[in-house]
Amino acid sequence: MTRPTIVGRWRIDLDARPGVPRIVPGGVLARLAGAALDAAVPPAFPPSSLGVILTDDAELARLNGDHMGKRGPTDVLSFPLLAPSSFAPDAPPPVVPRPPRARLHLGDIVVSVERAVAQAASGRGGQTGDVRWSAASELRLLLVHGVLHVCGYDHGEPDDERAMRALELAILIRR
Repeated sequence: MTRPTIVGRWRIDLDARPGVPRIVPGGVLARLAGAALDAAVPPAFPPSSLGVILTDDAELARLNGDHMGKRGPTDVLSFPLLAPSSFAPDAPPPVVPRPPRARLHLGDIVVSVERAVAQAASGRGGQTGDVRWSAASELRLLLVHGVLHVCGYDHGEPDDERAMRALELAILIRR
């Protein structure tokens, strides 16, 4: 069941699949996603929505194969609907046709709670694969990571990775 939560100018549509453990309350995750959007999106951006799906390894494996051409599960996938340039500080607000009063949808994030639990349990968390912390902390990181990807951040180049990791840490420390 999808639960919409308004967090400032954002609507976060959180969908936890049946049977997926609830290791962090949905409201906490929605507020964290909102904080990540506040940190990553220019203030002039229009009120928008973001979809967050909490699921298991089987669904992530299927999506990873279908959309990324990779076998097996991953921890988080992001499906942005806007070009990364839409989020540049000097970019004009995006003009996207939509019904009156409808929010601009930024995209969707799919997180494997099962993978977050496994990575935390084995000490392979923190995106670097060497952080020992709780499954809840790992899930929070994966959510922030996914939000930043939706907002045009990437970690393919060393400078980009440093900037993305620094922003992730800043968001997590504040929340």
